[in-house]
Amino acid sequence: MASKRFVGTMAILAFVLPVVAMATEFTVGDDQGWTINFDYEAWAKEKVFHVGDKLVFKYTTGRHNVFKVNGTAFTNCTIPPANEALTTGNDVIILAAPGRKWYICGVNDHCANYGQKLVITVLEESESPAPAPSNPTAPAPNSAHGISGSGYQLLMAAMVALAFLAV
Repeated sequence: MASKRFVGTMAILAFVLPVVAMATEFTVGDDQGWTINFDYEAWAKEKVFHVGDKLVFKYTTGRHNVFKVNGTAFTNCTIPPANEALTTGNDVIILAAPGRKWYICGVNDHCANYGQKLVITVLEESESPAPAPSNPTAPAPNSAHGISGSGYQLLMAAMVALAFLAV
């Protein structure tokens, strides 16, 4: 009976661990946080966002806020109703679906005149970004994401081996 419980626990962990192990938490703007006069476009270009990842908007409460908007509102810096604002100064958004995501600050003219807006593309959990143009001197693929995937596979192999030993 105990071995069936162990195998059941291992099976559950096999489904839960990939999401936990692969999720990344991104502090928007890194050390600068969510503020004016920061190049969020350049910041986002260096990141790969996947379903399950988290965006953390850190800012001084009262000086900024965060609105999730659509592409048109992003382009025009159209501020939604105030009750839709995130205002804690440590707002966490879990990226739950793939696709384009747009965020703006609705305080004064921070979006329109100071560039306080962010657009990202969220990929499926297992999806990789489009490959870069061919470069003969490019290093072999050894990204952190690939290492995490290999680590996960090793963990799963160990769990399966333990499950067989327990039976």
